[in-house]
Amino acid sequence: MAPQDWMEAEKQGAVQHAFSPYTDNGGTSLAIAGEDFCLVAADTRQSEGYSINSRYAPKAYKFSNGAVLATSGMHADGHTLAKRLDQRLEWYEHNHGKKMSVGAMAQMLSTILYQKRFFPYYTFNILGGLDENGKGAIYTYDPVGSHEREGWRAAGSGGSLVQPFLDNQIGHKHQQSPQVPITLEKALKVAKDAFSGAAERDIYTGDMAELFIITKDGVHVEQYPLKRD
Repeated sequence: MAPQDWMEAEKQGAVQHAFSPYTDNGGTSLAIAGEDFCLVAADTRQSEGYSINSRYAPKAYKFSNGAVLATSGMHADGHTLAKRLDQRLEWYEHNHGKKMSVGAMAQMLSTILYQKRFFPYYTFNILGGLDENGKGAIYTYDPVGSHEREGWRAAGSGGSLVQPFLDNQIGHKHQQSPQVPITLEKALKVAKDAFSGAAERDIYTGDMAELFIITKDGVHVEQYPLKRD
């Protein structure tokens, strides 16, 4: 085949046009549960490909019952899911005259995600709060609602970088020293170090980390600056 014939054949080849309703906006989230506190944190960068859409697009949402949801994946789906949860919590309080417990909210979130299993929310969620005994509780999810309670977890584009660090520093994996309950001060230090490290290696993590500290006194928010490049 002559070169010109080969070029003509290339021009006549089939062209695929595809559309996806999903996009991955990146970002990293983590949570650490203590004896009397829960720490939930997420960065604020929203990206798509090699572009930064926003340097402040929060991925962690505080609710009226003292729980905090951190999402990663598609920002629009995460925002929609948080609004739906907020509405359900308001209905529950009007109907029952009390706020929903974190354990009940964890089950409700699983049900909401499973209801959407044929067109799921493209989100990877971590729900944190205090259980009925005042102890920190973390529930982690896949996009269709499968969940479990854990002591620490990372998710998102930098999750594979942060999770081994948490396993070592919080879970004392591969250490000879005995495991002791973590303090809030150490949890904050580990979380800030984790985000600083992830921002060095993951281009979708950066700008700022928001840390939600959940105790019996309420929810306190701290902001920690990260790399902006």
